[in-house]
Amino acid sequence: MSRTKLFSLFSVIAAMALLLSACASPAPQAVAAAAPGATHVPAGSVQINAAGATVPLPVYTAWTYAYQFVDPSVVINYQGIGSGGGKKGIIDNTLDFAGSDSVLSDQDYANGKDLQMYPILAGAVVPIYNIEGVTQTVTLDRPTLVGIFLGDIQKWNDPAITALNPGVTFPDATISVVHRSDGSGTTEIFTNALAAFAPDKWVTKDGKPNAGSAIEWAVDKAGTGIGGKGNQGVAAAVLTTKNSIGYVELSYAISNKMAYPKLVNKAGKAVTADAASLASAITDFASAFTDKLTAKIVDGGGEGTWPIAGYTYLILHTTSMQDCVKAQKILNFIKWALTDPAAAKGASDLGYAVLPGEVQKQVIAKLGEVTCGGQPIK
Repeated sequence: MSRTKLFSLFSVIAAMALLLSACASPAPQAVAAAAPGATHVPAGSVQINAAGATVPLPVYTAWTYAYQFVDPSVVINYQGIGSGGGKKGIIDNTLDFAGSDSVLSDQDYANGKDLQMYPILAGAVVPIYNIEGVTQTVTLDRPTLVGIFLGDIQKWNDPAITALNPGVTFPDATISVVHRSDGSGTTEIFTNALAAFAPDKWVTKDGKPNAGSAIEWAVDKAGTGIGGKGNQGVAAAVLTTKNSIGYVELSYAISNKMAYPKLVNKAGKAVTADAASLASAITDFASAFTDKLTAKIVDGGGEGTWPIAGYTYLILHTTSMQDCVKAQKILNFIKWALTDPAAAKGASDLGYAVLPGEVQKQVIAKLGEVTCGGQPIK
């Protein structure tokens, strides 16, 4: 398929992916069945089973469908079951590769024996809100966002909020704070950001950063917290609860037409979450990778940086894959996703940021270390 036709295909699939992201864990086959020109799976195809993070689900749905036109011999089934499920599946060898928005623990590496994480994209997590009588885009800053999720700021007409939004009339209403009730990479990105915004306040009882895929929320103890399972649960709770605020990944907010604020970043600039502000976040931390090729990209100092950002990773076994043909196909797909202009455009259209050249080179070099049967995969 020509590059021009693939760009056109991506525009169609991107729209479908955004619509499907409003549903819980849609399978790529659902897109294939709905998309124009979908064909039966060719005999002898290589079937690749993958699952995990929901933050990149819309773009993975688009990519895995479009890739059938790049290499018709490959069918990739990616299920959005959450980062925890993806990590468990790759450790248990029930998946060919996994997706995760949160990093592997030392115990995960030990249990998986030969696992490696590869950053593929950056995604934004955004606060979403439903404020009675407010139709304008609201602006928040870092301390105010922390105050809301700590329960220290309990009213929408609190001076900390109104000072940031001249001309906006806020109700004298209690803020209901919606958070994930399940463990998730989305929560890990969001709480890592809150811990960076207020390292002296967003802490546990023993003074450590209160960050991770699942935490104890102060607003629950205050009686203003609401739990929701998955992005869809948080979104539903915000949509149905007046004067509430929650957090979801950006493409989910876009697909559901949910209001999300501008945020004043570390540089003092009010920015909007989009591909450009995510790219700025990546650039801020381009040299900050650990020896395991992981990095936090929250609260960067760039003027155009969205401060609640995180990498989404793919996880592979690096020396123990048994099917070398499948291993080659997996690496071919990942390299295509990282380098193909049509793949990059599809990701950007969905609100993600692709890796800049310096980071991309590090990832491709690390992919070059994968072996099968003791031999490198070219």
